[in-house]
Amino acid sequence: MIKSPAEIEVMAEAGRLLASVFEHLDTLSLTGRSTMEVNDLVETLIVDQLAARPASKGQYGYAYSLNASPNSVVCHGVPSRTDILADGDIVNFDITLEKGGFIADSSKTYLVGRVAPAARRLVETCYDAMWKGIAAVRPGARLGDIGFAVERHAKRHGYSVVREYCGHGIGRQMHEPPDILHHGRPGTGLILREGMTFTIEPMLNAGRRAVRTLDDEWTVVTADGKLSAQFEHTVAVTADGVRVLTLRGDERAMR
Repeated sequence: MIKSPAEIEVMAEAGRLLASVFEHLDTLSLTGRSTMEVNDLVETLIVDQLAARPASKGQYGYAYSLNASPNSVVCHGVPSRTDILADGDIVNFDITLEKGGFIADSSKTYLVGRVAPAARRLVETCYDAMWKGIAAVRPGARLGDIGFAVERHAKRHGYSVVREYCGHGIGRQMHEPPDILHHGRPGTGLILREGMTFTIEPMLNAGRRAVRTLDDEWTVVTADGKLSAQFEHTVAVTADGVRVLTLRGDERAMR
């Protein structure tokens, strides 16, 4: 659970490479692309250009290098040649990358073309909710502080937080202890210690928080068919706060 400074630096390099994958996606027009086209592009970038490994591929029998979750898909969406992104969609790409024996995990919800104001507000609120959770990370804080900060922000803006899926410890394995819930009570839960590494990845729904899993046994959708958004970063607890290991270039000026 606790990583050494040297191990965190290896994770930070994996995180830097993963951030560069999202930065490349940022330059693309997604309208008219299939989610499988994006998957194939990401795999080529990770393997051929970054000399790294897409850690999702083969994990738990999963066959692809990313999850693609458009509109009412909450998480674990499977890329497809027939799933074509259209003007007005929102889509989350969840990507993992392993380099030097350590894994980084991040996701971002993209606005495809001209998106309705209600969808844009959901995405922006989810992004801010993730950062509220990150801001709660420091030595001596508790896991409940993270979840409370995320859910309070979501509820203030009229959104629900999915509870069936959560953040997780990460390092040599994609999923390590502890679970990082996106709801909770302040002052409760495991005490954070310097050297812990984990993800914060809230999923916010425009409607009810209830979800269901499709027959493919991967894809999770909102039970009421309303929109869902997600953002994720991998973080490390430092001596005096938090370090975001998957921070993208466009975020460095803002944070």
